[in-house]
Amino acid sequence: MPSTAHPTSSSSGGVATLGLAPARPSATALTYHEGGRKTSITYTQLSGEVREVARGLIGLGVGPGDRVGILSTTRAEWVIADLAILAVGAVVVPIYQTNAPEECQHVIADSGLTVLFVEDAGQLGKIEQVRSELGDLATLVAFEDASGEVLSLVDLKQRGADVDTEDVDRRAAGVKSSDPATIVYTSGTTGLPKGVMLTHGNLASDVAMSLKRLPQQGHERFFIFLPLAHVLTRIVALLSLTAGVELIFWQRDPKKLLEELAEAKPTTVPSVPRLFEKIFTAANARSAEAGGAKAAIFTRAVSTGRRVLQAERAGKSISPLLKLQHALADRLVFSKIRDLFGGEIEVCITGAAPVDPEILDFFFAAGIPVLEGYGMTETSAVASVNAPDQYRIGTVGRPIEGCEIKIAEDGEVLMRGPNVFTAYWNNEEATKKDLSDGWLHSGDLGEIDADGYLTITGRKKDLIITSSGKNIAPSHLENLIRQHRWVSQCVIYGDRKPFLTALITLDPDEAAALAESVGAAGASVADLATNDAAIAELQKVVDGANAKVANIAQVKRFVLLDRDLTQDEGEMTPTMKVKRNVVYKEHAERFEALYEGARAD
Repeated sequence: MPSTAHPTSSSSGGVATLGLAPARPSATALTYHEGGRKTSITYTQLSGEVREVARGLIGLGVGPGDRVGILSTTRAEWVIADLAILAVGAVVVPIYQTNAPEECQHVIADSGLTVLFVEDAGQLGKIEQVRSELGDLATLVAFEDASGEVLSLVDLKQRGADVDTEDVDRRAAGVKSSDPATIVYTSGTTGLPKGVMLTHGNLASDVAMSLKRLPQQGHERFFIFLPLAHVLTRIVALLSLTAGVELIFWQRDPKKLLEELAEAKPTTVPSVPRLFEKIFTAANARSAEAGGAKAAIFTRAVSTGRRVLQAERAGKSISPLLKLQHALADRLVFSKIRDLFGGEIEVCITGAAPVDPEILDFFFAAGIPVLEGYGMTETSAVASVNAPDQYRIGTVGRPIEGCEIKIAEDGEVLMRGPNVFTAYWNNEEATKKDLSDGWLHSGDLGEIDADGYLTITGRKKDLIITSSGKNIAPSHLENLIRQHRWVSQCVIYGDRKPFLTALITLDPDEAAALAESVGAAGASVADLATNDAAIAELQKVVDGANAKVANIAQVKRFVLLDRDLTQDEGEMTPTMKVKRNVVYKEHAERFEALYEGARAD
């Protein structure tokens, strides 16, 4: 029989409230940098900004159900535009800022956008390249660099000068839970993205259900840097503004992310696993390089932290000696890890890909709970998540209250609830395929334990079937290899082959250290890819990971790529997921060369 995790209740409502959090009008809503200076606005001010933009949209003739797009990096104007579009009953269509012109064209044409907010001249340039093929797109509004027929936000607000403010309120009040709120095009690891249509009720349910699992006390400060075009970041923004807490925006410079993170002093950081992997590998690497007493202190501190965690999880008392050792470990090591997050961090949330339990233990020991969650665009982001007081390392937590999850006979994760989408935009065939018998078929493989905690074990489409007929989910070994400091990405190959092979890319931030360690100081990533000593060093990494899996699931041969996988080459999604099929196709010759002259090593 299929196993099931049952919810206890559900929740619904709309997300068309102007500025949200009406109960905390004087609290800080948004903090961002403008002209190099930090700026904060209250919920009252946010509501005023949203109302002005909403009046401008009405002045442009935007009505309920019209599609309005946003093409921009994560910034305050994104959220203001989002709330304004929702308030007038229109449908928000996010577009990833990393999309190529042709990808933008697909989203704009498929959704039938009439108005598009763009960030700046760079994004405007993309649209100009394909503008002749976007007949329905009537108006462009730029956050920066507006000129000619492109409206600025000030211009847009002027368009609404004659619109009665009560008209905005009536529009917002008239939005129903069943009305479409947004069409989110999945970044997708294969093929053209599909438009996931989410209703106001879907979004509001997911926010309310997530807040039950992760309640906010009112002092919290969320730091966001991931794309708002991704539904998880969007739900985090709506969640924080619904709870009436502060939303802090990064300054959009990836090279200064850690510096900004420390400066912002957030309590809560949502991120993809790569941030935590980088900090973990960097901390371990710096300790190893320091050597001597410093390395010994670091190793002892981590060991002490894990002993405390094991005792706490087992419900055992902690001895006075262990408490003293842990206090010393905290002062010498763990406090410095927390300082990387500004020193006031309370919790981090991660999803989109699995995190190695060793990394999670490290952060928990440092007093930074990193809580894994799970969901899809089709579930409005969150379907399950661990909580600070109810978690199980290695799982993605229990279903949020109101969302039901079960495991099908073939191991696929199935979901239903008020947060699950209604349909794909203009794609009835895909809707029928993925929404069957009232359940969303995720395409993910998973297991549910006796206490209701869900573990994701792989992707149905990613399963590799070797020539001997063995089914292998490659993600576990890929993650084991990828967590090493030298490695950026690992893609395992071997469908219908006698054994598994892999394409590995080096971490550009660690290339200099690797070159130094193999006696090739100054060598580039491309040079290291063919350097015998570097290849031997990576063989040790692969051997260490192989030792943790069954022989049939081990990588027998690998090749180092002379660069990292990138979004520009179409190999990565904006949320840093590998497009496996693209990598297989683009690097087919490299993979096939690994089988030359071989049987089954």
